[in-house]
Amino acid sequence: MTDKLRVTVWNENRHERTNPKAKEIYPDGIHQAIARFLNEAGMEAGTATLDEAEHGLTDEKLANTDVLIWWGHLAHDEVRDEIVSKVKQRVLDGMGLIVLHSGHYSKIFKALMGTSCSLKWREADEKERLWVVAPGHPITEGIGDYIELAEEEMYGEHFDIPAPDELIFTSWFEGGEVFRSGCAYTRGSGKVFYFRPGHETYPTYHNPAIQRVIVNAAKWAQPVKRELPVRGNAQPLELIGAKR
Repeated sequence: MTDKLRVTVWNENRHERTNPKAKEIYPDGIHQAIARFLNEAGMEAGTATLDEAEHGLTDEKLANTDVLIWWGHLAHDEVRDEIVSKVKQRVLDGMGLIVLHSGHYSKIFKALMGTSCSLKWREADEKERLWVVAPGHPITEGIGDYIELAEEEMYGEHFDIPAPDELIFTSWFEGGEVFRSGCAYTRGSGKVFYFRPGHETYPTYHNPAIQRVIVNAAKWAQPVKRELPVRGNAQPLELIGAKR
């Protein structure tokens, strides 16, 4: 039994096996790089990947996950719908979900947002500044006015998502675009955070400020310890009408 925050880092793990540059930057996979700094932060972080049985997201694994982190890109369509449904229900029941970078187009994020989640994009080795627009939010703890990345993939508006419950970061790119890069939502009893940076051919997840945001987001997204609300037909708490 542990009191540590239990995090599962899910990654399709395709780029790291097929793209030499991605493999050089993340030789053990993006999932292992993220799990490593989460464990160093005192969490109990494990991993799951697309090609494992049930994509690594068995009922037991999900039941023992407080926060799920999701990175996908090449193989969104290969994620089985029944696994997406299980993950969605766990989020509605209180599990936190952090969706990273190209995970904006994952089945699970689109299912929770109810929109296409489409955007503009460009790969041109551009500078990115992620400006903190919610300085009092726990996800921004330890972060200055902005995070600057020397090279990243550009994502630009319009980003087809529902208006965030809380907008945490807004990005500016060297080519002139801006983007809602840190978006927080509540879905059912669960919290969802979308965080934009993390293209596979840049060392973004080795950046200490990016790591700090993901650690903060995992803490923020952890389930609230309470029983789920009771729904359905309910008996009155007081006498009604003639029964008084």
